[in-house]
Amino acid sequence: MYVYYIIALILIVIDQVTKWIVVKNMELYEQITVVKDFFYLTSHRNKGAAWGILEGRMIFFYIITTIVVIGVIYALQKYGKESKLLAISLSFILGGAVGNFIDRIFRGEVVDFLDFNIFGYDYPIFNVADSSLVVGVILVLIGTFLDEKKKGNKGV
Repeated sequence: MYVYYIIALILIVIDQVTKWIVVKNMELYEQITVVKDFFYLTSHRNKGAAWGILEGRMIFFYIITTIVVIGVIYALQKYGKESKLLAISLSFILGGAVGNFIDRIFRGEVVDFLDFNIFGYDYPIFNVADSSLVVGVILVLIGTFLDEKKKGNKGV
């Protein structure tokens, strides 16, 4: 069971180290081209949630993140042994939530730096914690779909 907390911890460390590297080595809004017209490292700060929504509502984020972290740990403890996919999903969600929570507590904003232009769409700048959250949620959805499909096959 501890392996799932180790996965979350590894994601938190990767997230925080990459953010530290960006803060220490790049000026705010500085951009480094990795793949021209596709992928850039751009030093950006976000005082809100995804796409900058709810900017400046730090108390709200503290409360919501605390609730999410408690809920994820509870679900991991209760259901993690039943499903490895769910446990991995929850560890990704936990790592992502804590990674951005650390930024909000110690910086008052979240450090973002992964900047993609996909088929002409300038996707909002994000970070490793955001990626972990997205991967975790996608895995939860896949697991839910597979469980429902399995239940459907048993009912036939």
